[in-house]
Amino acid sequence: MSKHDVRKMLRDMVSGEPVQVASGRSSIGEMAELAAVAEQFGYQYADVRRGDGYLMSLVADSRPQARERAAQTRAQYPDAADGGALPPVAPDAFQLLKTRITLDLATEYSDMQRLFIASLGITVLAVSVVAALGADTTSLVVAGVVWAVLMSLIPVANIAGRRYRAKLGARLTAAGFTSVTDRNGRLRYLPPV
Repeated sequence: MSKHDVRKMLRDMVSGEPVQVASGRSSIGEMAELAAVAEQFGYQYADVRRGDGYLMSLVADSRPQARERAAQTRAQYPDAADGGALPPVAPDAFQLLKTRITLDLATEYSDMQRLFIASLGITVLAVSVVAALGADTTSLVVAGVVWAVLMSLIPVANIAGRRYRAKLGARLTAAGFTSVTDRNGRLRYLPPV
């Protein structure tokens, strides 16, 4: 998490409007750290998307305890937006945000979408192998075998992905988060009220 990213985020949050934090080089941990800092200044994590890096959405938290926390944080760290000291990030809050961000990224596509993307990618790979090696019998057999082996791994990867998402969901549920399905059919976890 760079100080420049934090300062820009904090300056954007002054308006009280939703804030988009984009970073092409950030890791999930760095995004979770930014979200944890934002929570201390009266915002809450809303969503994250992949694109050219990650694009995280933050919204103003209207709960009274969030407003009180933000007022205390601003009083203790008045020059945080100008490069001053930042409040420490609570390890538990950081881990929960990291879990939410990871789960949101893992549920970005449905199983059918992942199946289509993987199938298309594997087919393109097999065709590329044939094109690179020439369209003789040996390259067709090699490409066919590679294609068949990789296609057979797709269901295994989907099962592993479901188990991983269930493990993350269980961690959030144990922390008091509520599972909901958004209007796009995507499973999301909302923080306790």
